[in-house]
Order: sequence, then C-alpha cells, then structure tokens
Amino acid sequence: MQYCIVSLIIFKAQYYIYIYKTKINQMKAAICTIIGLFFYFNGFSQAIPDSVAIKQLLLKESTSYHKGDLKARAECWQIQPYSRIVVSTAEGRFIEVPLSSVTNPPANFQADGSTVIFTNIKIGISGNGAWVSHDQETDTKDGKKYYSTEFKMLEKIKAQWKFVGMSIHGFTK
Repeated sequence: MQYCIVSLIIFKAQYYIYIYKTKINQMKAAICTIIGLFFYFNGFSQAIPDSVAIKQLLLKESTSYHKGDLKARAECWQIQPYSRIVVSTAEGRFIEVPLSSVTNPPANFQADGSTVIFTNIKIGISGNGAWVSHDQETDTKDGKKYYSTEFKMLEKIKAQWKFVGMSIHGFTK
C-alpha cells in the first residue's frame, strides 16, 4: 500500500512538472514570436534617415541629367509657385533657367555624359523643409573640368523629398 501511495505521489509530481515545463515552453514560444514579429515589422519597414534620402536624391538628379534620363530628373523636382533655378557662371553672367527645362525639357536636349564628383556636402533639415549645399566637379567627355558650388532647396511632399529650387555658382580653379 505504501508503495502505491509513493508511486501515486511520484506520478503526480512528474505530471505537474510536465505541465509546468509545457506552460514555460509555451510562454517562451509566445514571447519569442512576439519579439520576432516586432523586429520583422520594425526592421523591414524602417525608413531611411532624411539626410541619406536627400543625398540619394542629389545623386539621382545629377546622374539622370548627365545621362539624359530627363524623366528621372523631373521626378526629383516639384515645381512650386516660388521655385527658381538661378546660375551665376564663372564668366560672371547671371542666368535664370526656365522651370520648364526641368519638367518639359526642350526636344533638342542631348546628354553630355559628364561625370560628377560631389564634395563638402552639407545638409540642413527642419520639419518638411531642407537645404543641401555642395561643391561639384564636372568632368566632360572631352576632358574639360567645370567647378561649382550649388545650393538646393527641398520640401518633403507625400513623404518624398523633392527639389523646389536651386542656385548654382560656377568658378574656375
């Protein structure tokens, strides 16, 4: 009889240990699932920082212009009533570039195939507005080099940064 009672106690103890371990394992699985889902949704939906997005836009706008992909360049811009594109050349001339040259370039536009090097990039961001300035060296196919300092104004429109204005100042070295 004592043997049966001891066996029953041991069986009950093993049963409770089994139930306890099962509940612990279920809780661990639930916690791991929750943590995994958290990292999945936050890790893959995380937006890139604004400064990185602006640098990517700067590169896209310049590259598409020099390669002749004017549609891609136009996607970088949002013309506003206050938009302006102004250029002061190394020779001292001042040019106000028609805004239509961005959104509806002339039919005779030809890409120059130049390569561009950006240096001294500076970015200021305030809410949905930003500016970027940089020095630019443009190397043409025929070996000429052009230098400029550029200032571009941006606005975040529908969660995307777009250029709304630009000022280019050419110089010689």
